[in-house]
Amino acid sequence: MSGKKKGETVKKFAIIGVGGYIAPRHLQAIKDTGNDCVVALDKNDSVGVIDSYFPDAAFFTEFERFDRFIDKRHRDKGEKIDYVSICSPNYLHDAHIRFALRVGANAICEKPIVLNPWNLDALEAIAGEYGGTVNVILQLRLHEAIKALREEILAADAKKKHEIELTYITPRGKWYLVSWKGDEQKSGGVATNIGVHFFDMLTWIFGPAVKNTLHVSTPLKMGGLLELPRANVKWFLSLDRNDLPASYRGEKPKTFRSITVDGKEIEFSGGFTDLHTRSYQEILAGRGFDMEDTRQAIEIVSHLRHAEPIGLKGEYHPILKTINVE
Repeated sequence: MSGKKKGETVKKFAIIGVGGYIAPRHLQAIKDTGNDCVVALDKNDSVGVIDSYFPDAAFFTEFERFDRFIDKRHRDKGEKIDYVSICSPNYLHDAHIRFALRVGANAICEKPIVLNPWNLDALEAIAGEYGGTVNVILQLRLHEAIKALREEILAADAKKKHEIELTYITPRGKWYLVSWKGDEQKSGGVATNIGVHFFDMLTWIFGPAVKNTLHVSTPLKMGGLLELPRANVKWFLSLDRNDLPASYRGEKPKTFRSITVDGKEIEFSGGFTDLHTRSYQEILAGRGFDMEDTRQAIEIVSHLRHAEPIGLKGEYHPILKTINVE
């Protein structure tokens, strides 16, 4: 991976939520781009993963001490933090972006950037006041297979309506509903927590939402029909291992993901390993995805969170006929 070229400045990073699942990809991206993580925050202290990337990074379990460290570093040494990478629970993204902007840093935030579209309006105003940038990780937009599909669709007849089926089943154990991820007020629910990047990808390729219908919604699975200018998308998202194809279950159930366009499978199971690093490269080069880029997806998942499911009526994902949707 690319480091720094001669004469380039090493950027100083802070990371919030370093003990989380996605944090190592951010630590790897910071390292791969030749930059330095100087301080990390997490309320949990099982964060030995830092040693593999930035063993000299300061670490705090209390936000107040983390805040003081960054402030003193700036005031006493004249050393500002350039970027704050935000890997905290979804409902805290808004507050942590605001913090990054207030300390004069730019924010790099995991999706979903916020839970509600009106939060974006407030953040855009605050970013304007402080002069910082806010970038969101939308790594599917950088996946070669997805980019190729977009180019193919944009080159095709704009009047053609494509038929899409999206299926994403990624099993989680009983811990999930006990954690913040199982609390809809904190995670946004299934569509937000595991589906937002797919909705972003689909609207990026096929255009903004025209109609958004919810068929099924439980704490572990959701399914609906998303109508876009160039596509009808029958989608299904699940955390229930019982929804997996039999060959995917086993002792260690595997994630099943599938996107078909007009009956043709789009192969994108690989190619994910360096997408966070590529995202950071684009952000550092001034080509990152900003808050407005993610608005469509946030509006879609926010609508789904408040919608009443209509049941198996009209056009719906065929898997809904074969699984338990109670």
